[in-house]
Amino acid sequence: MSLSFEGRVVLVTGAGGGLGREYALAFAERGASVIVNDLGVDTKGVGKSSAAADKVVEEIREKGGKAVANYDSVEDGEKLIQAALDAFGRIDVVVNNAGILRDRSFASTSDLDWDLIQRIHLRGSFQVTRAAWSQMKKQKYGRIIMTASAAGIYGNFGQANYSAAKLGLLGLSNTLAIEGRKYNIHCNTIAPVAGSRLTETVMPPDLVATLKPEYVAPLVLWLCHDQCQENGGLFETGAGWIGKLRWERAQGHIVRSKNQPITAEAVRDQWDKICDFTDSSTPSNIQESLQLIVSALSQVESEGEVGANPTAAASASSSGMSPAEAVGHKLPPNTFNFNHAQCILYALGVGMSTKEPDHLRFLYEGHQDFGCLPTFGVIPAQASMMEITSVPGINFDFTKLLHGEQYLELYKPLPTSGQLISQSTIADVLDKGSGAVIILDVNTYCGDELLCFNQFSLFVTGTGGFGGKRNSNKAKATVPPPQRPPDAVVTDFTTRDQAALYRLSGDWNPLHIDPSFAAMGGFKTPILHGLCSFGFAARNVLKQFANNDPSRFKAIKVRFAKTLVPGQSLKTEMWKEGNRIHFQCKVNDTDVILLSGAYMDLHDAPDASPESLTQVGGLQSELVFAEIGRRIKDLGSELVKKVNAVFGWEITKDGKITAQWSKCTDHCTIHETQQEFNSNSKFHSLVCRPNNEKKVIVCQKNPTVIKRQVQYTGKNFKVLWKKRGRVKFKHLKQKWEVQENVFLEFNHQELLEFYDKLEIIQGQLDSLT
Repeated sequence: MSLSFEGRVVLVTGAGGGLGREYALAFAERGASVIVNDLGVDTKGVGKSSAAADKVVEEIREKGGKAVANYDSVEDGEKLIQAALDAFGRIDVVVNNAGILRDRSFASTSDLDWDLIQRIHLRGSFQVTRAAWSQMKKQKYGRIIMTASAAGIYGNFGQANYSAAKLGLLGLSNTLAIEGRKYNIHCNTIAPVAGSRLTETVMPPDLVATLKPEYVAPLVLWLCHDQCQENGGLFETGAGWIGKLRWERAQGHIVRSKNQPITAEAVRDQWDKICDFTDSSTPSNIQESLQLIVSALSQVESEGEVGANPTAAASASSSGMSPAEAVGHKLPPNTFNFNHAQCILYALGVGMSTKEPDHLRFLYEGHQDFGCLPTFGVIPAQASMMEITSVPGINFDFTKLLHGEQYLELYKPLPTSGQLISQSTIADVLDKGSGAVIILDVNTYCGDELLCFNQFSLFVTGTGGFGGKRNSNKAKATVPPPQRPPDAVVTDFTTRDQAALYRLSGDWNPLHIDPSFAAMGGFKTPILHGLCSFGFAARNVLKQFANNDPSRFKAIKVRFAKTLVPGQSLKTEMWKEGNRIHFQCKVNDTDVILLSGAYMDLHDAPDASPESLTQVGGLQSELVFAEIGRRIKDLGSELVKKVNAVFGWEITKDGKITAQWSKCTDHCTIHETQQEFNSNSKFHSLVCRPNNEKKVIVCQKNPTVIKRQVQYTGKNFKVLWKKRGRVKFKHLKQKWEVQENVFLEFNHQELLEFYDKLEIIQGQLDSLT
C-alpha cells in the first residue's frame, strides 16, 4: 500500500529549488498540504524574492495539490508556523532544509561569515522547530527533519562555519528525539548529497547533474510518515543509496593504576591499544557511553583492567581485508564502446598537439596512418577499479585508495573503434603493514580475441596488519634504470587545464579538478592524474625509440611515486637497453621523481639490421633537420645562387654513425644520405652525439673561421668559438665580443633561426667575423 499524507500539514523551508522543491512536490503529490517557504536569496544569503516559492506553489496547484507560499526568514520561525496554522489549522511535519554557503578557509573566515551560517542553519532550524514544538506536543504527533551534511560529519576544507552548524544540527536532533519521544514527536537527521545551488559551487557540474534531488526525497517521505518509528537516526543518502550511520568506539585501555597519577607517557605507551577497534562497541545513547567509564573506575579500584584484545596485529575483519576470500574472485565484466573521437581525445589529454606534424596520425581520423596511442589500453580497463569494494573480503573507504603501479601489455595494436569487454580478477592481496596492496588483473577482449592485459596495483592506506604476505610472484615488477646519463631527455609543458581535459577520457575523480576534494586528500590544489603523466612519458618513449609506430609497442610498467600540478612541466629521461627502454619522469623545476622504475618493451623493428645507419630512431636532430629542410625548400632558387655549395652532417651515437644528412642547394632539399663527401668539397660536418657524450663538432672549411664546437645538452645547443674577434648574429641583433672558450647558447628554435639568418652560404660567412 502506498504511503499517503492525506490530512497532514507539512512545512518545507528553502523549498524554492533543489532538494526543498522536490520535498514539497513529493509531499503534495501524496496528499499533504504544503507550506512552501523560501526567502528568495542567493546562495550567500543576499537579496530577496517571492518568485521561487510562488513557482513551486503554482506547480503543486496545477497538479491539483494544496499549497501556500511563505517568504519569511527562518530566523522568524514563529511567522512560518503561524502561516501554516492560518492556512491549514495545524502543523505535522517540519523539514528544516533552508541553507546558504559562505565558504572560506578558516584563517579567512570573518565574524559575519561565521554568524550568517549559524543564524540560517542552526539558529534558523531551532527557531522554526521551537515554534512548531508546542503545537506538536498538543497534537501528540510530529515529525521533524534536520539537514546535516558530510562536511559536518567528517569536516571539509574551507567550510569550518558550515561544518560546525551542520554537526550542531545533529546534536540538536539527537536531543529533540529524546525529549519528543513521549509526545510521539520523532526527529531524524539526514546528510544528503544532491545537485543544488549550494552543491554546484563545490562539486563538478557532471557530478551535480547526476546526483538528482529526487533520489533523496523518498527517504524524507518515509521518515516523516506515521508508520515509520525511526527516531534519533542519522542517514547519509545520495544517488539512490541510503545508509544509516552510528558511532563506533574502540575497546580502549586503562592507563592508570590505583592511587597513581596518570601521565602523558602512559598514554603514549598504550596508544595502539587505545586506538584498536578490535572488539569495538557502538554506543547509541549517553547511558551506554557511560557504562564502560563506570566499569573502568570499578576495575581501577580493584586493580583490574579493562582493555583491548592483547593481540598486537589487527584481525582481518577489523582491517577490512581477508585475502582468503578475495583472491581469485572474478568481477562482473565491463563493456566499453568507443570510436575515433575517444582515441583523439585521449591523445590530446596526454599532450599531443597539431603543432607537431608527426602527432597528426593520432589526432586526425583521416590520416593514412591514423591509430590509437598504445596507452589508451588502460581506459577500457580502469572502470574495474570502481568495482573492487563489492568483492568478498575487501572492505575499505575509497578515500584511502591510491594508485600505486600500472602494467599494460598489448597483444596487437588497439582498434580505433568498437566494443571491448574487460574481465577482472583479484590476483592477490598483500599486507604492507601501513596498508594493503590489491593486485587487480584485467583482460580486455575485442570479440573473442584477447587484445590487452592490465595490472593495477592499488594501495589502500590504513588497512594493513592482517597477517598477510608482503610480496607476490603475480605482481609485475618495476626495474631501476641504468646507472649512467640518459640517452634521451624530453621536456613537456602541461597546461592548467590538463587534468580537466584528461578526465574526459573517463577518469572522473574530482580530486583532479575540484579544489575542495583535493584539500580533503591533503593537496593544496587539484593534481594531475598519474595515468596522464604515464601517457606523456609513454608517447615520448614511443617517438624517440619507435618512430611513433604503435605496432612496435609491447608492454609498459610504471610506479607512481609523486604528483604533478597541472601547469608544471615534466621531464622524461630515457635509457635504451636493447628492446627495453627504461625511463623515469620528473617535475622539471624540482627534479622530484613522478614515475619511477619504469620501462617500455618494444617489438623488433620490421626492417632492423646491424648495418643500417638509421636503426636508432627518435634522434633529437631529426626534428631540426626536417624543419631546416622545409625552410630551404621555401626559399627556392634564390638560395641556390647565394650558396653554391653542398653541406653534410654526420649523426653519431655511441661513437658510431647512425644517420647522415646532406643539404643540396642545387635542388633546395635536405635529406638523409650515405654520400661520401670529397675532402675538397665545401661542406660543414656536424657530428651529434647523445647526452652522455655531450659533444658536437662543427668543422667549417672557411679561411676566416678556424673551428667551432657545439655541445648539445638535450635542450640547448652551445656553440664554442675558437677564434677571437667580433661576431655578429643577425637574429640576435647584437654583436658579441668572442674570446677563447666562450659559449653562445641556442635552443632548438634559435638554432633554426641561426641557420635561416646566416643563410648558410659560403659567400656570406665572412660577414660573421
